[in-house]
Amino acid sequence: MKAVLGIAAAAALLAAGQAAADDQLALSQKSGCVACHQVGVKGLGPAYKDVAKKYAGQKDAEAKLAGHIIKGTGPVGLGWMKEGKASMAFMPPNAALKPEDAAKLAKWILGLK
Repeated sequence: MKAVLGIAAAAALLAAGQAAADDQLALSQKSGCVACHQVGVKGLGPAYKDVAKKYAGQKDAEAKLAGHIIKGTGPVGLGWMKEGKASMAFMPPNAALKPEDAAKLAKWILGLK
C-alpha cells in the first residue's frame, strides 16, 4: 500500500512539474519569445537549452537572464551569432513584459536540460 501511495505521490509531483513547464512555455509563446527561440534548436536566437548551459552554475544567472529578457542583450548577444548559435546579433528589449514574468521565464529556461 505504501508503494502505491509513493507512486501516486511521485506521479502527482511529475504532473505538477509538467503543468508548471507547460505554463512557462505558454508564457513564452504569449510573450512572443518563440518567434526567435525554441527549446532545443537554434532559431533567430539561441535555443533555450543553449542559454541554460551558458548560465549554468552562475549565482546571478536568473537575475541576469531576466534582465536580458526585459532590456534586450545589446552587443552581448553578438557572441551567440559569432558562435553560430543565433541568426540575429542581439535580442531586442521586451519592455512590456512584467518583471515577475521575466523571472518566471528565466527560471524555466535555466531549468531546461
